[in-house]
Amino acid sequence: MWLVFFKELKELLRDRKTLFFMIALPILIFPLIIGGVVYFTDKAVKEAQSETLDYAIVGSQFAPDLAEKLNALSDLNLVVVPINDNHQQLIAADTVDFIIEIPANYSEHILQSGQATINVYLNDARINKVVARVEGIIKEQTNVLRQTAFESLHLNSDQGAALITPIVLNKIDTANQRESLGEKLGGMIPYMIFILCLQGAMFPAGDLGAGEKERGTLETLLISPIERYKLVLGKFFTVAAAGITTALITVASMALWGTLLSKGMAVEFVVTFMSSIGALDFVLIFLMLIPVVAIFASILLSLSIYAKSYKEAQSYMGTLVILVIIPIIFALLPNAELKGGWAWVPLTNVALAIKELVKGTMDYYQLFAIFGSTALIAGALIAFCIHWFNKEKVLFR
Repeated sequence: MWLVFFKELKELLRDRKTLFFMIALPILIFPLIIGGVVYFTDKAVKEAQSETLDYAIVGSQFAPDLAEKLNALSDLNLVVVPINDNHQQLIAADTVDFIIEIPANYSEHILQSGQATINVYLNDARINKVVARVEGIIKEQTNVLRQTAFESLHLNSDQGAALITPIVLNKIDTANQRESLGEKLGGMIPYMIFILCLQGAMFPAGDLGAGEKERGTLETLLISPIERYKLVLGKFFTVAAAGITTALITVASMALWGTLLSKGMAVEFVVTFMSSIGALDFVLIFLMLIPVVAIFASILLSLSIYAKSYKEAQSYMGTLVILVIIPIIFALLPNAELKGGWAWVPLTNVALAIKELVKGTMDYYQLFAIFGSTALIAGALIAFCIHWFNKEKVLFR
């Protein structure tokens, strides 16, 4: 068995493509994703905030002060359009970026005219910060009208505030910053880790089964005096070693970039989030990935043994990527928590556990259920892989 393992491992280390998916990709993926998202999001928002927008105002005669303040803004350019034109068509044709429509009942005497509704027509699918630019002027004008109404009623500012909002609901969040950010971002980490581990094991698995069929070396291997189950285990450990290496490098990459980010190489919330994850959390994440990789390796090797060619094996394995996403989606459900039945669901329980570790709310007693169920499924799949390899009709399809 170990002779087969070392032989396959030596051939594996000669394949540059496999080494890239095992080593280079896990190291690069986290800085590319985190840094790329932060950089391009920040760049897009800044460009949207600094862009000069064309606008039109309908009913400006009802609110001359408001129209004058909007016209004074340097990042807005007033465009005159026919009053009766269709607003949506003007925006769709890029004649203007947005249109403000002031109602006829707009007045400085709001107690007499009542509430006025100002319509803003815009294409909200774009990042343009239209509402943010206009909202400041509207709020300023609203405060002036409100203060005028208070003075006419002989109310001070506190009485006026109580009149507008008699009861204030104050939300006090008991979750710390790590738990809050972990709930929002923790679900992404299992997705990236699982896919990377699967990718790391996929290429060697395809080569050790279907690849040997294509090269005609499988028959030579079968006539050797080594027992069949030892051949399978040797190949399995090779595929698992590739997946575990990917898992180790992935978790180490998370820890490394978390340390770098904590030294001020990213935005504040990313620094706080990454630096709050402890060394023990990273170790537990890696240990939980070992039986997960065993599941991936046994399934991938079974598919590779069954396939007639390397190309056919790759098509089967591509479908497996989609199936791996499903347990992660279950972990993102609102009612999915690492307790009860969820702690025994393979892959989903590991995804939930990684999320809990990131949040800092892990119930460590659930590790018994996680390791137990995942190891049991992995063992059953390894046994199936051995059974599959012993079938001549499968080997020589």
